[in-house]
Amino acid sequence: MSKQIKQLQMDVLAKTLDGVRDMVFLSATKIDAITENKVRLDLRKKNIYLMMVKNSLLRRVFAESKLDPGEAAWVGSTVVAWGGDSIKDLSKSVHAALVKGDKFKDKVKVKATLAEGQIVPFEKAMTMPTRLEAIGEIVAALMGLASSIASALTAGASQVASQIQSIAEKKPEEAPAAA
Repeated sequence: MSKQIKQLQMDVLAKTLDGVRDMVFLSATKIDAITENKVRLDLRKKNIYLMMVKNSLLRRVFAESKLDPGEAAWVGSTVVAWGGDSIKDLSKSVHAALVKGDKFKDKVKVKATLAEGQIVPFEKAMTMPTRLEAIGEIVAALMGLASSIASALTAGASQVASQIQSIAEKKPEEAPAAA
């Protein structure tokens, strides 16, 4: 391949993966075209894309973008999966596609997983919270803390107010008669 063609391929890879920080690297061998097409179509419905790449070209693209999936990603043929709403969605969808049939049992293996540009184990990627779940957890923690603080601040004042109200509701006792 000429340098110009390689550069064009690297430009396409860079443009395609621009801004993508969540990826799953797979090793796929000896899969028939019909099965591969079905998997691609099923994943495409979930907005997840697969691309078989040449390791040397993708390595150069990643060197420019400061992404590093580790050395395990560069061994053998590489299929990159990306898309979905989060790394959790991506990982679960890829796992479901691989477990769906016996045709992938020994033919497809997960080599590496990147979550926000960091290497994570594939099993952990399937359990990581999505962006909305993480925001929800933070908001719930803040709301719980804020309600505790508010109740602590109002507790003393409400006790004083209830004491004043109970005193005000008492019937005034008649003054003792003068002898």
